[in-house]
Amino acid sequence: MPEPEVRILTADDAALSREARLAALRSDPDAFITTAAEFEGRSLDSVTTQLTPRPTSVTYGAFVGGELAGLLTLTREERPRLRHRANIFGVSVAPHARGQGCGDALVRAALAHAHGWDGVTSVHLSVTETQNAAQHLYERHGFRVWGTQPDAVRDGIGGSLTEHHLILLLE
Repeated sequence: MPEPEVRILTADDAALSREARLAALRSDPDAFITTAAEFEGRSLDSVTTQLTPRPTSVTYGAFVGGELAGLLTLTREERPRLRHRANIFGVSVAPHARGQGCGDALVRAALAHAHGWDGVTSVHLSVTETQNAAQHLYERHGFRVWGTQPDAVRDGIGGSLTEHHLILLLE
């Protein structure tokens, strides 16, 4: 099985990214804070603006057979006292592409990018309790749970989800 192609997405990828993100929000709503309805209301221009790479934020896409199958956003904190931190969020892999190395390739690319940011000493992310495969992926890359927040996310049907906060120290 060939390795997924991973690259930084640009404004030219906005329509494709929007479609992949919306599919992820619909197929696995408990994995995200943003709802499909919320995201669907966003204009393509706003998605383009968010997707455009900046010195402190990039979104990676994983492609399998030329199709965008996975997403991951990496941001660096900008405030002076927090500039040592980077955050990963919005990670998704399309159900049909799971088990093909997309998540692993996305995390590797993001961590390599974070290592390239001068002064970044830690990478942070959160994962809801329902996302066992995602948590195991992050732990394989050295992330460790540092805290757990009960009642962190409401599922929209009266229940709540616990969220685990993970960190990877780069030093």
